[in-house]
Amino acid sequence: MNTFLSKKDPLKTYTTDTRSLKLIADIADHLPKLLLTGQVQKTIKNLKSNALSVNSIIKDGDIREVKLAMAHLSFISHAYIWGGKNPEKILPEAIAKPWVKLATKLERPPILSYGSYCLDNWYRVDSKEDISLQNVGLLTNFLGGVDEDWFVTIHVCIENAAGKAVNAATKLSYLNEDNSINDYLVHLKDIVASLKEVNKIFSRMPEKCDPYIYYHRVRPFIFGTKDNPDLKKGLIYEGQFNNKPQFFRGETGAQSSIMPFLDGALGIYHTKDHLRHYLNEMRDYMPPEHRKMIEDVEGRSNAKKYIQQSKRLVGEYNKCLEEIRKFRALHLEFAATYIHQQSQIKNPFGRGGSTITGTGGTPFMKYLKKHRDETQKQKI
Repeated sequence: MNTFLSKKDPLKTYTTDTRSLKLIADIADHLPKLLLTGQVQKTIKNLKSNALSVNSIIKDGDIREVKLAMAHLSFISHAYIWGGKNPEKILPEAIAKPWVKLATKLERPPILSYGSYCLDNWYRVDSKEDISLQNVGLLTNFLGGVDEDWFVTIHVCIENAAGKAVNAATKLSYLNEDNSINDYLVHLKDIVASLKEVNKIFSRMPEKCDPYIYYHRVRPFIFGTKDNPDLKKGLIYEGQFNNKPQFFRGETGAQSSIMPFLDGALGIYHTKDHLRHYLNEMRDYMPPEHRKMIEDVEGRSNAKKYIQQSKRLVGEYNKCLEEIRKFRALHLEFAATYIHQQSQIKNPFGRGGSTITGTGGTPFMKYLKKHRDETQKQKI
């Protein structure tokens, strides 16, 4: 089945045995305590420039080891940047150098993105059981706790539940005028059923993720350096990029490939404006194989053209769009509850970040409303 989760579960520990990898794992595992005691900056600044070498796994390691190291160093770097009273403007070479190497290997920017925060950052509590909210935990945390884990594991389970929709949309994109109505119908029905499960999981976010905790304890660590008022001059990766400041988007659900893929398969079009440009920019933060899947389905699918010719198909097609609209509406509702309303409350620890822009650097309320409304308008 096509899904944006890897076929093999992420690694929990490194299989390559080096002192550097042990140190990376040790720092990542202790992040909650280091953040609590304000020791992250001191710990990183005390490292020798080659202490966190990842050369062994980049050259010979399992790609899952590279992804594990990328997740570890992304969390450590963001804890360093955002874990103090004010954001750090220079990332020490000891962590900047290996982080950039891993990012280059994975063809993604050196920033905490959805791939490392969600897709490569989970494990099954019982390895024999299916992925579910009762059986998924996080590998790496910032502060830790129920709310932070739940926020991310909800996304992991959404990715898993959306697998059937992605699979059906892939098959749908290959259909043409030679296929029967039933050929189209079976895939449309599968997309609807899968997205109903996705929305059911998404709706459970408030059960164990409190808006106050999210805004003040989870969100501050996942911001990027682009369009961020707290880092107007960007971030210097010491010894990298000729020591010129870099600007990268922060982690955001817009980096998930699910909705862009379904938009492509179903012919849902978003008008060209600065928000559309942002949506396309998010693809740079996706794993390259996901990027290619989206580009391929966009170039291949003519499903909507043939669906429009049958009343039976139009009804099922509109059900697909309604589930996508519901997902986007729920996202908008949560943005209001978890960000906009919380921005009015004084913050005793860290920063909830900009109240105007999302963690990816967008005017998020406008962005989410736009995509919800455009989905609704494109029903046949």
